[in-house]
Amino acid sequence: MLISGMDDLVVFVTVAREGNFTRAAATLGVSPSAVSQTMRALEQRLGVRLLTRTTRSVTRTDAGERLLTEVAPLLDQIDQHLSAVADLRERPAGTVRITADEFAARHVVWPKLLPLLEVYPDLTIELITDYGLTDIVAQRFDAGVRLGGIIDTDMIAVPIGPEMRMVTVASPAYLAQYGTPLKPEELTEYRCINLRLPTHGGLYPWEFGSGENEFRVRVKGPLIMNSVLQILDACLAGVGLAQLPDAQVAPYLETGELVEVLSCWSDAFSGYHLYYPSRHQQTAAFRVVLNQLRLSQQAI
Repeated sequence: MLISGMDDLVVFVTVAREGNFTRAAATLGVSPSAVSQTMRALEQRLGVRLLTRTTRSVTRTDAGERLLTEVAPLLDQIDQHLSAVADLRERPAGTVRITADEFAARHVVWPKLLPLLEVYPDLTIELITDYGLTDIVAQRFDAGVRLGGIIDTDMIAVPIGPEMRMVTVASPAYLAQYGTPLKPEELTEYRCINLRLPTHGGLYPWEFGSGENEFRVRVKGPLIMNSVLQILDACLAGVGLAQLPDAQVAPYLETGELVEVLSCWSDAFSGYHLYYPSRHQQTAAFRVVLNQLRLSQQAI
């Protein structure tokens, strides 16, 4: 037998997926030198190079690509079966990995999942923020949270939040100095705060209307940020107009710190959904999280 156990294969798959020895070591909870030694020993036993190493990156050779393709699904299946056996325990345990955009993580997911940490001490929730449509299968997430209209059709999608509106807002001081736009097309003449999507690198176009009447406006201004929380702070400071989720700005509209404009062009759209693969083998821990998120669709 070429390999004495599964540990070497687990190390290889982790390095191959992470593309970096340091990140792989952090994931495995060992030192980078231990990972490097394990990989060298594995390659020596197999008599073939699996990874090409440079000072900045790690790439798979043809042999490494083949081994990853054939072995990784088997290890994932073993992991799923072991999780299923662990489900026989009385209390749900283990890690549930979820990816969500920044607003959903803070306002929809986290408030609902917080109570679970007290009820189930053996449960770990890993919540990763990402604006893009993460490939949850490839990235080994249990589920993702995104707006309903942009989820792939091969996923099971469960609504966990109410309908939403993207509202255009500004501070009273900004409107007093620069005036109020009366039509979305006029926004190109105003100072606006842009959102750069971290995953795709492009600027997020502002959306108005819905269905066949939906259209987008590409705005410009003195500030570009990659966080809706930062954009909210800048808008409150009077830097410019911003387009943000209605639930995020509602408290500031009530106090008068922000004013909504172009409201007649702001239509409701499908809210946040939890999505996961149809072939996903649900563990007890995942079922607890799923049920908790489905309990209420009222936004926090």
